[in-house]
Amino acid sequence: MISRLTGLLAEKSPPHVLVDCNGVGYEVQVPMSTFYNLPELGARVTLLTQFVVREDAQLLYGFLTAGERASFRELTKISGVGPRIALALLSGLSTDELAQAVAAQDVARLIKVPGIGKKTAERLLLELKGKLSPVLSAPGFSVVSPAQSDILQALLALGYTDREAQAVLKQLPADVSVSDGIKLALKNLAR
Repeated sequence: MISRLTGLLAEKSPPHVLVDCNGVGYEVQVPMSTFYNLPELGARVTLLTQFVVREDAQLLYGFLTAGERASFRELTKISGVGPRIALALLSGLSTDELAQAVAAQDVARLIKVPGIGKKTAERLLLELKGKLSPVLSAPGFSVVSPAQSDILQALLALGYTDREAQAVLKQLPADVSVSDGIKLALKNLAR
């Protein structure tokens, strides 16, 4: 099993990269979150990898962080979710955002990712519940009640970014109702 690659970044063509390890080139598929954080061509790079053997192919997936690889592994354990869907999810959501969506049981957030339908999103939320919990203690996670989750969804539906919505949620009282929370959040965002 290939678990890590260190070498020179020879090619970048989303979602594939080519890593030259002492004259041997490894083609690695990476999520867009990893792709955007790669160094320039010719630079030294280390990727944590997951080697997948199928009947018709042997594929190598790469990640810059252990959290991304762990999330990829959890996603591919779910029935009906293969590496391609897992890669799409990690390209569309950061590991923190995925953990937040699972904790809040937020179907709407997952179906925004291309290739993820409502049934798949619901199955993902059910299967991943409790499995991504270490990420939930991250400082960015602030949705703790169903009301806050509803307020967050309303702000996202109105076109605000996840960062803007999360920042304004932190300013709201913990016991605020959904309607009052949305009004307060919109006032704060209008400033």
